[in-house]
Amino acid sequence: MATKPTEPVTILSLRKLSLGTAEPQVKEAKTFTVEDAVETIGFGRFHIALFLIMGSTGVVEAMEIMLIAVVSPVIRCEWQLENWQVALVTTMVFFGYMVFSILFGLLADRYGRWKILLISFLWGAYFSLLTSFAPSYIWFVFLRTMVGCGVSGHSQGLIIKTEFLPTKYRGYMLPLSQVFWLAGSLLIIGLASVIIPTIGWRWLIRVASIPGIILIVAFKFIPESARFNVSTGNTRAALATLERIAKMNRSVMPEGKLVEPVLEKRGRFADLLDAKYLRTTLQIWVVWLGISFAYYGVILASAELLERDLVCGSKSDSEVVVTGGDSGESQSPCYCHMFAPSDYRTMIISTIGEIALNPLNILGINFLGRRLSLSITMGCTALFFLLLNICTSSAGLIGFLFMLRALVAANFNTVYIYTAEVYPTTMRALGMGTSGSLCRIGAMVAPFISQVLMSASILGALCLFSSVCVVCAISAFTLPIETKGRALRVSDAGNSEVFSTTTFAQSK
Repeated sequence: MATKPTEPVTILSLRKLSLGTAEPQVKEAKTFTVEDAVETIGFGRFHIALFLIMGSTGVVEAMEIMLIAVVSPVIRCEWQLENWQVALVTTMVFFGYMVFSILFGLLADRYGRWKILLISFLWGAYFSLLTSFAPSYIWFVFLRTMVGCGVSGHSQGLIIKTEFLPTKYRGYMLPLSQVFWLAGSLLIIGLASVIIPTIGWRWLIRVASIPGIILIVAFKFIPESARFNVSTGNTRAALATLERIAKMNRSVMPEGKLVEPVLEKRGRFADLLDAKYLRTTLQIWVVWLGISFAYYGVILASAELLERDLVCGSKSDSEVVVTGGDSGESQSPCYCHMFAPSDYRTMIISTIGEIALNPLNILGINFLGRRLSLSITMGCTALFFLLLNICTSSAGLIGFLFMLRALVAANFNTVYIYTAEVYPTTMRALGMGTSGSLCRIGAMVAPFISQVLMSASILGALCLFSSVCVVCAISAFTLPIETKGRALRVSDAGNSEVFSTTTFAQSK
């Protein structure tokens, strides 16, 4: 029996429509991060004050480090020291720097950048003043070692600057900090040329301690890092700091509530060697060590070339009998070569070279990137170390030293910025601290190459410096992470804690 075909049936469903108003949907509360706030507030008067005060830490550090170069001829004469004993003074200063750099880095990630910066300045000023009363060579070495311990904490000033600067300004403002190091270097050389011949090296140290004491008072105008406060859960203090900055800059805060993850794990050394950062950390350490070796090698080599007249491989026969120490003290005479006014002028001219390449350095950092810029300047440093071996006139020597100082300063500018940017807030101070500590190994070795080996073989010493710079250039070029244009990060625990300029632009 055939079945009857079925017809399609259309079913209409009637729904009761409400003519009233729709139920309001609950809107999510607006939130913002420290990165959003820093970018929204922008650059202004606060950042200028921050730049001047935190940048001035470079003046104090430069004066304390360069002090050894200008005092070496005097203490060599006063205590009748051998070459290795003069070199040991600088080595022990950097030994103290190396040990405490790691310690201060750990403490800064746990207790705050500002506190550690203040402690380091108090420490440095105290022992620097004590050095001027050193009764013997052994006491002098010990007290300068303690000064090196204090100076190691000065890098926290750079971290505070980095964490308050908007992304696009870091590549410009941080290299300009080199002006302060230059000012400190020129100041100590100028003071030495006037004070040492008149009232002695002890008064030079006392006068050189004054800028550090003044700066301690100025620190009260700079707050603790908002990024640090918020990462430890102290959101209220971070918000107060950001509001103060916005008011000072005559700007506005982002709308909403400040939120950040509270991070329990902070400043662990193992994080630097985690798989994510292992290669970066190891290569950064190599670069830091080589840059420090080259930088202090240039400074000490300049003093050695001038003091012992090693130009063209010949030693000076013009030894004179002088008496070191303060006026009125009875010291045993010894044969030594003191700096003449022309030597101080040469040191000043070569020191000015530290800022000569700053404009090119800034352009390279911002357009070529941190890695490529660093590899280029390191390669040029290697070349000029070899050129220093050419037998030339006094003007030629000054020219080579000028370019070397310019290049080694550019290297330090770039590696400081890269290191501060590549690590997140949870380990930034530790990353800077360990890098600064490891690099002091290079600074500890440099005196024995510049002040001992160079007296025996100029070519051997300069080839060694050049080879190390080549290794650093290769290491910089092959760094796995480029930080140009990248915002600072809180941690790598998750995407919600990683901030970028793209995210900020979308939320704005």
